[in-house]
Amino acid sequence: MQNGKRGVYSGMRSFESGVTRRDFLRRASLTAGFFAVPGAFADELLRQTPWGTQGPLYPDKLPLDTDNDLIIVNDSVTPAVGQITHLSGRILDTRGDPVRDATVEIWQVDSTATYLKERSSRKAGSFDENFQGFGRFLTGSNGGYYFRTIKPVTYPGRSAPHVHFMIKTRGRDPWTTQLYIKGHSGNRRDGIYRAIGDARSQEAVTAEFAPVKDSRIGELAATFDIVLGFTPQG
Repeated sequence: MQNGKRGVYSGMRSFESGVTRRDFLRRASLTAGFFAVPGAFADELLRQTPWGTQGPLYPDKLPLDTDNDLIIVNDSVTPAVGQITHLSGRILDTRGDPVRDATVEIWQVDSTATYLKERSSRKAGSFDENFQGFGRFLTGSNGGYYFRTIKPVTYPGRSAPHVHFMIKTRGRDPWTTQLYIKGHSGNRRDGIYRAIGDARSQEAVTAEFAPVKDSRIGELAATFDIVLGFTPQG
């Protein structure tokens, strides 16, 4: 258990969003079933996921609650505002082997387009206090990660909504990138997105935020696999 958020692991309390902690756990376990197995792409090296700038808005002070459920802060019963998104994927090396014990961190704006780092300079009530803003997940043997968050919205000065990622592995510098929404009209106007490179590189950091079948509250699911630029040590 981490940071006192009992419900992430064992609670069954219903939220105003209509999702229970049991639902959260069940969906996380189902998602894990789609993660790749070791050596799935061993015959062909994978292309490294394009690097993306960290930017200046990584939290300068991490919240007490840093788990993988950004919708609920600690034991609050009030969920964050926004379209709930189940964000999952795998951390792989260039041979397609899962990277174990990688720390995956994400951060993004809330529904008011405010980053966690900016809250200290904003008036109370001008941002969503119920959005965690930052999350962390440690990968297991399958290299998989999972977050429950909201669909990103546009930030002032940027045309493309995005989620920041930082991958930390032992003995290597942190790797940062950004995830974008497939088909969003702001992508082609966003300078950072355009600077990624060719269409194939842009596609590698773009995911479809697809409706979850039979969800009564309009949840979405997005899958984003990240290929780090190294192969296993021989």
